[in-house]
Amino acid sequence: MAIEILKDFEEYLIKEGKMQKTIISYTGDVKMFLDYLKDKGIAFNGNLNRFYITSYKDHLLKENYTISTINKKINSLNAFNQFLILNGLCHERVVAPNKDKIKIAKGSEGEVEIYSDEEIEKILFYISDNNKVSQRDKLIIMLLLFTGVRVSELVNIKVADVDLLSLTLRIVGKGGKYREVPIKIELKDTIKEYMEGERKEHKLNQSEYLLLTQRAEKIDKDTVNKLLRKHGKKLNIIMKPHKFRHTFCTRLIRKGVDLTTVAKLAGHANIQTTAQFYINTSREDKQRAIELL
Repeated sequence: MAIEILKDFEEYLIKEGKMQKTIISYTGDVKMFLDYLKDKGIAFNGNLNRFYITSYKDHLLKENYTISTINKKINSLNAFNQFLILNGLCHERVVAPNKDKIKIAKGSEGEVEIYSDEEIEKILFYISDNNKVSQRDKLIIMLLLFTGVRVSELVNIKVADVDLLSLTLRIVGKGGKYREVPIKIELKDTIKEYMEGERKEHKLNQSEYLLLTQRAEKIDKDTVNKLLRKHGKKLNIIMKPHKFRHTFCTRLIRKGVDLTTVAKLAGHANIQTTAQFYINTSREDKQRAIELL
């Protein structure tokens, strides 16, 4: 029956006076959607429901389709939904373009600023010099780069959140939600170095918080931003907490990690948030592509 419905949809589009290119695009998108339902064991009879739409969109996100492609498919399904209603096969609008389309981050295409591989290497060599960077500052930069924590999460990490045996870090995210992020061996060594060195000798070493300052038993966001500006100035690199976070997520996706896993590591409540920022290529990706010409 699905094949007949698709043919009727094509005829409907022709009668509506749609351009041939639009007809091919809409019917192709709908066929792909119907094939998805068929793979899920659904014999489509025209009764479209909301679950089909949301699960299909999640599928497209997990398959790393670009935001513009996903939004185009939502448009096609919206037209299909309207056709089904007009023909009495479906009795309600289950596609909501304003809600279902992924909003692109302000700044044209959801592009994000990230550190290049050369900049990361420069930063890592710099912080490895104990004469230039304190153990605490080195740890802060390593945590930002290798866990993708928000600065608000960073300052609230407690000693009890660090498990060097299981190599996991518990992070308290937005809304008080917990997530666990694995600890790289290099990060483990840096944590251990700080815990057994500067922090152990600190006058406030009884604090429950991991990162201390000279006057407080818990570092604050302003101090983190200030120390990043200081070190960034020496490196001639603008260092910001969120740029490290964008770099963390982008590097994972470039290495083939699926969006669901990246979303969990980043503490995104919705996979769409991850897709919104990181499916699209960065400026650096585009520059590299042009340089291949």
